Amino acid sequence: SLAFQLYHFFFVPCESKFFLRSNTRHAGTAQILHQSAKSSISSLPYPLADWISPPHKTVISSYKPLNTTLHIGQSHSLAVGPPLETVRVVPVVYSLNSLVKQNQSSVIPKKEKRVSHRRKGRHRVKSIVADSPPSPPHIVRKIPIRVKKYLWSLKPDEALAFIKRDIENASLAEDDDAELYAPLFRNFSTFKRSYEWMEQMLKVYIYEDGESPIFHEPHLFGIYASEGWFMKLMEENKQFVTKDPEKAHLFYLPYSARQLQMAVYVPNSHNLRPLSVFLHGYVNMLAAKYPFWNRTHGSDHFLVACHDWGPYTLKGHNELSRNTIKVLCNADVSEGVFVAGKDVSLPETTIRNPKRPIKNLGGNRVSQRPILAFFAGNRHGRVRPVLLKHWSDKDDDMRIYGPLPNRASRLLSYPQHMKSSKYCICPMGFEVNSPRIVEAIYNECVPVIIADNFVPPLNEVLNWDEFSVVVAEKDIPNLKEILLAIPLKRYIVMQTNVKKLQRHFLWNAKPVPYDLFHMILHSIWSSRLNQIQI
Repeated sequence: SLAFQLYHFFFVPCESKFFLRSNTRHAGTAQILHQSAKSSISSLPYPLADWISPPHKTVISSYKPLNTTLHIGQSHSLAVGPPLETVRVVPVVYSLNSLVKQNQSSVIPKKEKRVSHRRKGRHRVKSIVADSPPSPPHIVRKIPIRVKKYLWSLKPDEALAFIKRDIENASLAEDDDAELYAPLFRNFSTFKRSYEWMEQMLKVYIYEDGESPIFHEPHLFGIYASEGWFMKLMEENKQFVTKDPEKAHLFYLPYSARQLQMAVYVPNSHNLRPLSVFLHGYVNMLAAKYPFWNRTHGSDHFLVACHDWGPYTLKGHNELSRNTIKVLCNADVSEGVFVAGKDVSLPETTIRNPKRPIKNLGGNRVSQRPILAFFAGNRHGRVRPVLLKHWSDKDDDMRIYGPLPNRASRLLSYPQHMKSSKYCICPMGFEVNSPRIVEAIYNECVPVIIADNFVPPLNEVLNWDEFSVVVAEKDIPNLKEILLAIPLKRYIVMQTNVKKLQRHFLWNAKPVPYDLFHMILHSIWSSRLNQIQI
């Protein structure tokens, strides 16, 4: 049985099996080994008693997640057969601080100290965003090595089923977490547990097929830069990327929708069919060359596209459009391509200088934000003309413009307007997405989203009610009334949350935990887990 196999996998090493199967002459040795097995299971992070209890024993299930089993002094009942015992749990949390203290307390030769110092300087993570506040030290929670070995011995879907079950049974995490701000998340405990598993287990296979500029050539500037930055950081990554597709939980289609548009689209033709035909041929080539697409009909594959046309170029291939995990800036549920809960809404980040994509991060304090609401932008799409009709040059508290006029820019630049406003209006343009949402977050201005049918970025984990205002398109005439109805106390909470949120929307040259690269990857990981039936 599976339980019998797992019991022997974890607790009967090869060199010890003889003793466990021997006669009563070795009873003493067998008793010692059995005690060792009981001690081992008590420190496992998952309710493994349901899986690895010895056959024909009475099982009392005991769940201890990572974030609760790792505290000194806690104890719980052993779940392996009678007699039951209470076992002291040994912590397996390793933080940077604890490692530094251990190194400082140990005696090492002088030469080794110099080497350690040089390594520290060479491996220091340097963020592209020089203005971003320092993040707290990241605590890496280690999975017991035997659990990890067992999971890697399973097929990817079997391992994901194990992990999903553990995540669903995660205990409540403490709100005063040193690394994360709990109010930003829909389910803080689930997110934290899922993220920990992703760090430890996720493997992504990247197809090498395809030629530049469409494939493997990230577009790193402009309003569609998010897809390029993700591609760049994903292909450079060594933690999550695997060269063995049999070990992969996810398969990445490394093309750029922006590069596809520039290479294939005929200007002014208004014909997207050549782009769809190109992707149709690419997917069919992969399906014919490798077994992985046909194995799941593309459901464990994902793509990342920030161009407005991203969803429309997928319609030429049914499995590509319906089955893959689509990470799209144009997250419009009314078009029949983006599926909320399965696909991922990609934040649209405007990058003007790839060497320093974000400048002047931050904003004024609440008392120095005299403008109630601000918007400046071109008059296109269905929403902006209505917004300008009702509010352009109608109210001093509502600084609503088309392109920012000279009379306004002479006093305050576009970023200064955002930094001096309580609310930043983020209406849709031609499509539902807008780079102003992330711009508002960078300038610590509460975003006001006006785009029916739009799924906000990373909506599966982030609770947008806590740091934004969503206004229906039909309520644009009442915009000022809606904003003034928000109490000051509530506004201060939302604005504080925006500041806490910033770190999750930053691109870093070398990704750091919980930054935008990791948040996008986690949402893809979460979508893949949701496919698994347990």
